[in-house]
Amino acid sequence: MPEPIWEEIYEKLPTRPEQRQERFDMFDSFDPNGNGILSLAEVDKAIRDVLAIDELFDAKPAIMRAFQAAKACGKGRPDVGDDYIEKLEFKRFLVGLRQYFEYWVAFKRIDEDDDRRISFEEFSAAEETMKKWMSNLGDLEEEFDKIDENDGGMVLFSEFCKWAIGKSLDLEDDDN
Repeated sequence: MPEPIWEEIYEKLPTRPEQRQERFDMFDSFDPNGNGILSLAEVDKAIRDVLAIDELFDAKPAIMRAFQAAKACGKGRPDVGDDYIEKLEFKRFLVGLRQYFEYWVAFKRIDEDDDRRISFEEFSAAEETMKKWMSNLGDLEEEFDKIDENDGGMVLFSEFCKWAIGKSLDLEDDDN
């Protein structure tokens, strides 16, 4: 996977408090029918057409996780179903998109065979790399077993995200 352009991602995701109007304007550009809510399909299309960052658009699991997290924030409008995000949830979506994209990049670096699952062999081969991303990796077998919540023998992206959040995984200091 080509290295993401982090500066471009930071620049195109208006998440700072002073960027509220820019964020609202972006929401409007994501909302083609002007109904004040966004479906996952609308968000996906807008990431391709509005943000125009291919690496981000190709990270479907990260988009899905960010969308799920944003819509779980609670609704302001009682007429909006659980399958949509509202304007006030949009900031949470953008923050989540940035964070889950970082986890996706980390996950892809470990997933050597690109099957969207991490085996113990891949996990242990990435030990030195993972030590750059977190302060306390711990025993590899114990960590792997903790991450593999469904005991399937492989780590899925959703499991990896939970673990990465708990470990405060951070790629920013990684030179890769």
